[in-house]
Amino acid sequence: MLEPHRDGAALNDKLLLQPLPNGINWLGKIAYLDRDGVINLGSENYVNSPDEVVLLSDAAKSIGRLRRDGFRIVVVTNQSPVGRGLWDANNLHEIHKEIRKLLLEQDSDAILDLVLYSPYAPWEGAWSRKPNPGMLEAGRQLIEAAERNLQFENFSILYDRDWTDRPDESNSVMVGDRGVDMGAASEFGVLGLRCDSNLGVSDVIETILGGVA
Repeated sequence: MLEPHRDGAALNDKLLLQPLPNGINWLGKIAYLDRDGVINLGSENYVNSPDEVVLLSDAAKSIGRLRRDGFRIVVVTNQSPVGRGLWDANNLHEIHKEIRKLLLEQDSDAILDLVLYSPYAPWEGAWSRKPNPGMLEAGRQLIEAAERNLQFENFSILYDRDWTDRPDESNSVMVGDRGVDMGAASEFGVLGLRCDSNLGVSDVIETILGGVA
């Protein structure tokens, strides 16, 4: 099983979550967000360094609104440049640090609770590479474990048919700008909303907050 990778940490390292705004209790809602074309401007040649990061308009405000509505934010992004050897996970981490910094500069509630990525090339057939749902599966289990304060060293993530005791995803959502994102949403069993890649998550924020309880 080619598992997802976690930005800046091992997959099973303890995940410390920041409280939701205004003392909100988490009721199980997760917004699974693709990265390029959803949070930041994408490029056919990849986003290769922190200085190439450009946030999409109102991305920070939209993420802040999601968290103020009780959503945890899980980024699930295909990043094959790592597997292709174009650059390494440390460079990817610096890109994500820049994204986090820019988001918080625009909205102090725009916290990314968890960032997962698939470093594998398309031909490797990784379960964690969208349109497969492995990153979403891992994201849900890691957020649940953190909320329950479980012991991560004894925690095993389950995938595909091995994960039988799945929680209800009817109040969660997956936002992406490509067919692979919608494929992952469908395979995982969560509402998928496809956004305009020039607008990102702000393109569908009213649909989410108006249509997801």
